[in-house]
Amino acid sequence: MSQGIYVVINQSFFDDIYGPEERAAIRRLVPMREQLLTPGEYRASGERFPGVDLIFASWGMMPMDETFFGRFPDLRWVFYAAGSIRPFVTDLAWKRGVRLSSAFAANAVPVSEFTLAQIFCALKQTWQQARYLRQHRQYNYEARPAGAYRTTVGLVSLGMIGRLVAERLKPFDLRVVAYDPFATPAQAAELGVTLCPLEEVFAVADVVSCHAPLLPQTEKMLGRPHFESMKPGATFLNTSRGRVVDEAALIEVLKKRPDLFAILDVTAEEPPARDSALYTLDNVVLTPHMAGSQGGETRRLGALMVEEFERLRRGEPLRYEITEGQMASMA
Repeated sequence: MSQGIYVVINQSFFDDIYGPEERAAIRRLVPMREQLLTPGEYRASGERFPGVDLIFASWGMMPMDETFFGRFPDLRWVFYAAGSIRPFVTDLAWKRGVRLSSAFAANAVPVSEFTLAQIFCALKQTWQQARYLRQHRQYNYEARPAGAYRTTVGLVSLGMIGRLVAERLKPFDLRVVAYDPFATPAQAAELGVTLCPLEEVFAVADVVSCHAPLLPQTEKMLGRPHFESMKPGATFLNTSRGRVVDEAALIEVLKKRPDLFAILDVTAEEPPARDSALYTLDNVVLTPHMAGSQGGETRRLGALMVEEFERLRRGEPLRYEITEGQMASMA
């Protein structure tokens, strides 16, 4: 008979992600060893878990290496109530046939909402005007924000989050362009998006929002020529991964072009080094990797994994299972 266990990063996240309703729903379907195994406890105890064939996990899931499988010899399923599985999935996990479902789709929702809010703040030059008002104690009547009427928003990647952002932009009087080498014209048309080369996205957009996954081929994909080509007064927004950007090049361009603006929820090093120019440049706003699930939003992650488990028990296909092949192109 199946047995399960909870593995999350710490006690506070446990109650936020797998609340009483979620735990009760799981217990109705499978005998649960309701043990909160944090990474620290995992490293310290050395306890083995024979017979446990499924794990409900979240942030802090330990690497699935030889030691891990020595302690979880019967594991078959991981339901991961967070986004990227890259921090813990190994080749050994695939070889052992472990199957994984992730709440990446649920985590994409708040990222898309945060992105939408920042796009409209950028089109109004909200951060710039707020900073000017605080510094000068008067309005900047010379400011000429692009505004949100017939202006252009550029999206880098039409993955899960990029698609959600495009969908949320549909009701507005905006032109949306996007770069994604894997998107088809039909998919773009359904989203109301015009596909363009990456260079064109940067050259024509009033706001460029980055949603590209961090892969070997995307590291430092966005460099000096892209930022130098941006329109006067344009904004670059990044909620994906900092290392997709050549950060030194971005800083250099922002120093030379104070008309440009950057809203960075992610950086190459998190947080940036204490002497980073990102803290002192007037045309940069840093937020602390907060676009993803926060507070009550994290309950959505656990709820989605419970839904996935219910499908498994009913013998239905999972909606958010990630295969080894899919992982190659995901964040």
